[in-house]
Amino acid sequence: MEKKIAEQLLDIQAVFLRPDDPFTWASGIQSPIYCDNRLILTAPKARTVVEQAIADKVKTLYPEAEVLMGTSTAGIAHAAIAASILGLPMGYVRSEAKSHGRGNRIEGRLEKGAKTVVIEDLISTGGSVIDVVEALREAGAEVLGIVSIFTYGLKKGVERLAAANVENHSLSNLDTLVEVAVEKNYISAAQKKEVLAFRDSL
Repeated sequence: MEKKIAEQLLDIQAVFLRPDDPFTWASGIQSPIYCDNRLILTAPKARTVVEQAIADKVKTLYPEAEVLMGTSTAGIAHAAIAASILGLPMGYVRSEAKSHGRGNRIEGRLEKGAKTVVIEDLISTGGSVIDVVEALREAGAEVLGIVSIFTYGLKKGVERLAAANVENHSLSNLDTLVEVAVEKNYISAAQKKEVLAFRDSL
């Protein structure tokens, strides 16, 4: 499944690999890779594969799950589609509470003690998804874990998730993706090493 998802991401150009012309992340880091999983939503074939894989992962790992909660904004659509496949309630968590209306940060009904799985599109340093997990815990939810589409496997992200006592299960990861990228001649073996060295340096 990791390879199949990686192939889909590369085929629809949701992941860009440019070792010789790096991207600038929001943090200012110069990166040879950029991931835009929002493109999955506009690619029906890839979307079907990815959303079914999310649903299967939730069903296999967390059969007791009672609700899916997406991260805002990237995880919302994926949580909604997977929840529809599974026949589960769904909601999402804002980055901050609304300044109007009811002032909600968590949208959708969330009962105290609800067994919840967080749906995220991308795990890098883990900060934003951990913030969501903490908000859900403060609201009384029992967070079973996170299911994400892709992870860079950054050491900081792995350590932060462990410190927050939450597990993440990604459909695919950088190691698998660069292997597929070499097989499909998107990048060379030397560039693969360069991308992984970048990841391991952070």
